Amino acid sequence: QVQLVESGGGLVQAGGSLTLSCAASGRTFTSYVMGWFRQAPEKEREFVATISWSSGSTYHAGSVRGRFTISRDNAKNTVYLQMNSLKPEDTAVYTCAAGRTGRLGVREAGYDYWGQGTQVTVSS
Repeated sequence: QVQLVESGGGLVQAGGSLTLSCAASGRTFTSYVMGWFRQAPEKEREFVATISWSSGSTYHAGSVRGRFTISRDNAKNTVYLQMNSLKPEDTAVYTCAAGRTGRLGVREAGYDYWGQGTQVTVSS
């Protein structure tokens, strides 16, 4: 079965950086799309970034564009989210997702598998 395991979350000061990892297993993901979403306390889950595993094409939400970068390592079956210039409003649980369609997407409905999430806390 498909497993997505996130790691790399933690506590960081505003202006700092973190890199999240999402290790995928259970099948071949070369035709999949991968995404990162986040959910802050008492808020809806929101899209952060997405990447096509086959082409490497990416799309980032406006709120993180220029600060966050999604990437993948095919050999390691791992997707990354490099987060720079972190702000307190970036505090959330970050979750990795995989979609069979392979198309870049910002909606949760476009993803079929979800990880458990990793907490990111940015202090001011």
